Amino acid sequence: MYIIDDESNKNLDCITIVLTKSEIKQVLGYAKQLLENPSSSDHYHLSNEDYQKEITFCLYDPENISNFNPRIQKLIRNDE
Repeated sequence: MYIIDDESNKNLDCITIVLTKSEIKQVLGYAKQLLENPSSSDHYHLSNEDYQKEITFCLYDPENISNFNPRIQKLIRNDE
């Protein structure tokens, strides 16, 4: 698991995410889609109503990180 702070470009060890019921339903739907059909998309974005906050969910395969941008690949390699 990697929790990346996009602003500081650092991996975080622990976070708390507080979501509405609607947002939880979206997260569950995204997780189901990632598991059932990973080739259709390797990530999903969950934004709040005014698009000021965002969580990106990605499917991660430790054997293949080439789908990630170089910044994320570097964070993954440095953590291993």
